[in-house]
Amino acid sequence: MTETSDLGFTYRRMKNGDVQVTHHGRLASTLRGRDAIDFLAEMHGADTDAQQQAMARLTGNYKRGNERSAADHPRNRR
Repeated sequence: MTETSDLGFTYRRMKNGDVQVTHHGRLASTLRGRDAIDFLAEMHGADTDAQQQAMARLTGNYKRGNERSAADHPRNRR
């Protein structure tokens, strides 16, 4: 059994061919030209999890694995 990971990303193709990627309703990235075409090709046929992960990588908004250790750093303690 797999769990879907809805990270809050959506995308919208504009009339002029641009693609806007939003994260929780806020604009995260705009793709134009060849980047937009390549992105739409990647999204076509991909499942929801793959789409969410691709948009997270595209916008740079994904976990890097150091969140727990960063919380223990003296600079971040209060």
